Amino acid sequence: MASEPMIIRPSESAISSEIIKGSHLVIGDYPASGLASEVAPLHVHHQDDEAWQVTSGVLRFRFADRELMADAGSTVLVPAEVAPTFRNAGSDPSRFLIIVPTRLHDLITHRDCSDHKEIYQKYASKLLE
Repeated sequence: MASEPMIIRPSESAISSEIIKGSHLVIGDYPASGLASEVAPLHVHHQDDEAWQVTSGVLRFRFADRELMADAGSTVLVPAEVAPTFRNAGSDPSRFLIIVPTRLHDLITHRDCSDHKEIYQKYASKLLE
């Protein structure tokens, strides 16, 4: 945790990401490319909201009951108890900022994938698929 203001500068890189972590929030700048797969199975966070700012390209968000496309300049807020997953929406790469509480960042960066169900429960979340 830093005790000074932090900034993420714009990036054109198709492979690099940058993360800044505060006391309670984490902001990550990530690239997405291709149509290969969603970043995670459909899941729900019981106590935490998530937000994405699409800085280039288009992201496709899938929810339990619908899909939404978010193009560059769009901001997507997913409240706690709403089940999302997402991926790049086209053949062209995209880039996005994700803003999450530190608990969700810890889940995203959790390296032990031996039991996904148990890992999600540890972070007040649940896999739905």
